[in-house]
Amino acid sequence: MFVVFEGIDGSGKTTLSNAVVRALRERGRTVKHLRAEGKFASSVTEAIRALGRDSKNLDLVPRAEFLLYVAREVQLMEEALAPALPTHDVVVADRFLYTAEVLARSGRGLGAAFTVPVLEAAGKGFEPDLVLLVDVDPGLARARRRVSKILERDKKPPSRKGLTGVGLQQRIRRGYVELARSDPERWVVVDNDDALRDTTARVVALIESALTTSPRAAAASFHADHAVRASKRETAPLTSPKDALTAFVDWLTPRVATEPASAAYFLAGLSGPSVESLRLALARVVPEAVLVGIRGLTDEPSWELRFSLRTAHPAFAAMSLGSSLGADPRAAALRQELFEAAPREVVASLGALSDASAWNLRERLLSEDSDAVVAHLGTLDDPRAWELRDAYVERHRRHFDSSYTAAQTLARSVTGLEGDRAFELRRLAQTAAPIAALKSLAGLGSPESWAWRDRYLARAPKAVMSTLVRVKDDRAWQMRLAVAAECKEALDGISGMADEPAWELREKYADVWPSTVVKSLGPLADEPRGEVLVRRLLGSHPMNLSLLKHAAAIALGAHRFSLDDEE
Repeated sequence: MFVVFEGIDGSGKTTLSNAVVRALRERGRTVKHLRAEGKFASSVTEAIRALGRDSKNLDLVPRAEFLLYVAREVQLMEEALAPALPTHDVVVADRFLYTAEVLARSGRGLGAAFTVPVLEAAGKGFEPDLVLLVDVDPGLARARRRVSKILERDKKPPSRKGLTGVGLQQRIRRGYVELARSDPERWVVVDNDDALRDTTARVVALIESALTTSPRAAAASFHADHAVRASKRETAPLTSPKDALTAFVDWLTPRVATEPASAAYFLAGLSGPSVESLRLALARVVPEAVLVGIRGLTDEPSWELRFSLRTAHPAFAAMSLGSSLGADPRAAALRQELFEAAPREVVASLGALSDASAWNLRERLLSEDSDAVVAHLGTLDDPRAWELRDAYVERHRRHFDSSYTAAQTLARSVTGLEGDRAFELRRLAQTAAPIAALKSLAGLGSPESWAWRDRYLARAPKAVMSTLVRVKDDRAWQMRLAVAAECKEALDGISGMADEPAWELREKYADVWPSTVVKSLGPLADEPRGEVLVRRLLGSHPMNLSLLKHAAAIALGAHRFSLDDEE
């Protein structure tokens, strides 16, 4: 029997499929996993995947991308699937041709006239007996991806697929749901927000039932169970941020035990009695994730956590400071204390500080790791910073076209800086680290910065929007409007802005990006216009996890502060 797991990035399909394969083998079943532990059984397929995800390939057009995704599945079918089917009870694949289909059609807008003939030819009669759509709220999926990258200290370039923003995942999710509805005899939806062992048990029972009866009968029984489970998850109406806080805490509490790292991520930026007990419980299990989640917070419990965890987890304690704390005396003292154990993280937390103490810390690290120092010179326009940049260029000039690390470091060093010297360095970094070079335009208004944005807007709107935070230029509003329907990041940069164009954006896209709209209000949530908008969106989208969090932030008063956390 051929079983496929599908779902958006961060849905947990790979973790679940690995657990299911282990359980089936323990039951005596012979199982071939075509992507065991996240690695494809074909090195050619892995290579094609790497090509498609590489953000250097910004100019890869949607039709070519679709053909690449199809090619990687064809290779896997011929090399691994076909030989395994006759010799195993179950063959499991994480993704199949459906991935190419939903990315192309729902994600990129390609028509059926182009995609259907290619998919039919590529399939060559290979059709799964069961397709499991592993489904979660996109906010939870994003939390899983983000916290995993943070805790693993992932330094890889960003995935090209993510350059259009998180809206792509929502469109892909809708595409998967449509496929599942169109073929209920083979597709089942697996809600993956329970404990892993419980979800694994349900899926194993489904597959065993399909083996002993038929996939069709097993799917029908699973659908009936899914309907019962869905009815039990219905929530009471939400009418205020206080209601949202209660619902948010109720949702989060069981996940302290079942999914602590993601739970800690959801608490990022929040403080107050309603959440402190959860954070303290998480600190005993996932202290690193908790420290990342209090980045920039200045409340007393956050300071107590930093100091209590600083010895065991110095790097994450330094990361918790964030550049927004600036010259806070306690932050300065903690940096000095943590420097020997976590010099890179301490220097990263300095931000734009340029006092003698900050430069002393940078110079102490310089001989050991110039990359870490230079990468965090962004916005510093003084002679000492330019000396370091110029020296870095001299040492690495031959490598900027080929080394992502060197190019990214150089681009980040000129973040927020205008002028010919800064743009010369951006151009040196552009080939190997185009997204880092683009993001370094943050807040700039020169003609060349607008030319760069124009060039990349269609291919990397998320990165372009990150450069327009609180920018009020007419061109910024035009760009936001051009992409807001599919890129929620268009609203990320208008936090607290009371201009009429900002309100028009919020009201036009409130039901498309409800959580982002509420987050963008900032202190405006306390004003009548903001209060009405928050209440309306809570009534319309009570199951949206990110909306619950940002409405809970209003109840806790956190919306009045701007932090450098990434939620």
